[in-house]
Amino acid sequence: MLRALNIRNFALVDELDIEFSDGLTVVTGESGAGKSILLDALGLVLGARARRAALRPGTTGCDVSAEFDIGARPGVCQTLDALDMRQADEATTCLVRRHAGERRSRSFVNGVPTTLAVLQSITGPLVDVHVQDEHRQLLAHDVQRRLLDEFGVDPGLVSATAARFAERATAKRELEECRDEVARSQEHKSLVSYQIDELTALGDVIDRFDELTATYKRLTRARELVESVGGAANELEEQLIARTARLAGLLDGTDDPHPNLRAAVDLATAAHTHLEETLGELRRYLDSFPEDDRELGEIDAALAALHDVARKHRVPARDLRTHLAGLTEELSSLTVNEARLGELEARAAEVEAKFLATAKSLSKSRRSAAAIFAKAVTACFAELGLANASLDVKFQAAESAAGLETVEFRVTTNPKYPAGSLREIASGGELARISLAIEVVAAQRAQLPCLILDEADIGVGGVAADVLGRMLKRLSRNTQVIAITHAPQIAALGDAHLKVEKTTDQDTVIHHLTENERLEELARMLGGRTVTGATRDYARTLLAQAVETAPPEPSLSHDVASG
Repeated sequence: MLRALNIRNFALVDELDIEFSDGLTVVTGESGAGKSILLDALGLVLGARARRAALRPGTTGCDVSAEFDIGARPGVCQTLDALDMRQADEATTCLVRRHAGERRSRSFVNGVPTTLAVLQSITGPLVDVHVQDEHRQLLAHDVQRRLLDEFGVDPGLVSATAARFAERATAKRELEECRDEVARSQEHKSLVSYQIDELTALGDVIDRFDELTATYKRLTRARELVESVGGAANELEEQLIARTARLAGLLDGTDDPHPNLRAAVDLATAAHTHLEETLGELRRYLDSFPEDDRELGEIDAALAALHDVARKHRVPARDLRTHLAGLTEELSSLTVNEARLGELEARAAEVEAKFLATAKSLSKSRRSAAAIFAKAVTACFAELGLANASLDVKFQAAESAAGLETVEFRVTTNPKYPAGSLREIASGGELARISLAIEVVAAQRAQLPCLILDEADIGVGGVAADVLGRMLKRLSRNTQVIAITHAPQIAALGDAHLKVEKTTDQDTVIHHLTENERLEELARMLGGRTVTGATRDYARTLLAQAVETAPPEPSLSHDVASG
């Protein structure tokens, strides 16, 4: 429960210390007195966004602290223990503080600085605040499902379903990723195999690039070479060889054994022999050129094929053999992880079965609770003056972390017409009362530590307001209820009564009312600006009726258990 709220320099509040008790606490005051400041300050300490408007004019920062009794909230206690934030001397106390300045805010839990997210996770289970027009949120199907689950479904089953849904999503994602990986591996393996086949189809020319290139260059110059070398061969044959032959014959015919002459004869004979051999080599060289361009065309086609493949593979043509060797090695190392794919398929099927089993149990529990919930809410409708209204809970198949279905509250307000959704059926005033009935019934089982209602009596007056007040009174037996109200019938039922008013300096203050002050406040709420003896008498009557024994609340635990 909320024990105390301490506010400093917040909006129109200079300094304010409020203590709360269990049961039903009512908060009243004239319009514009600043009742919303109480909710805004509480919202800040619960983790709402800090706004500059929250700072009291003339100050540079505001400070709001809230003290909670967490003795009955083991989950919060465990969270504090895990974060080493629990107070050893006051183990059941949680002190939450928020300081907001002009540029930044700071959060503290039991004096330990912390993040806003941690503060929100700790305070979230402690307080449920319903502000004006929040009943519009009830139009959302996920809110309707949450209320139904809080009413009659094991929270462990809800969380287990969400956890197994997340497990299934993870397993599906890993399976799809593995399938994509296997498909990519197989595709890459096929590509490498195709590239190897393409290179192998080139045959031995893949190893003869340099040779073919040199031959191609020579053949493209064949005419030029034949003309040049052929002319040299003709000149050699017609001039030099004949002359050296005559020279060698003249010298050899000289009858002189002188060694120098004989050496000259030998050299001339050798020169003639070398020139004849040179001419032979030139003739053979000329004979090496083909008579037509067929060979040149074949080499050109082979080189073109090599260059085409090299461009596709983005490697130089002379490196195709090395590239082929690399592809062959890569192909031998490629493996498709089909074994892991099989494991993930089995895992996905296993978590799918677990999710469906848990979700089906949740659906069964949810449908059992729905009948009891609808009956209790319908009875609550009658108490609030909606005698012909009834609630039915409809389910529609849809898988999510919340289970196998969506939940929709359908309401009948006139027996002549079929049931419809809250958005279709309920007018503004009806929706307010319908929302109250649903929330009150849900809260009876939700075991909320603290429920704060901001003007829940809007659209409700007279006898219906008294009925609503008694509902809140019943609810406050196991939930601390703080109700900001303009209805004197509800205000009279409070176990404690706080009044919000402005001072002469236009500052907002809140204080507990004594019995006499409470009588005057109720009379003001009944009579407006003019308080008469009649309004005071009526106020006394309301207070007297408030102490009468409230009608017992319906027993829901037995119905839920049997359902």
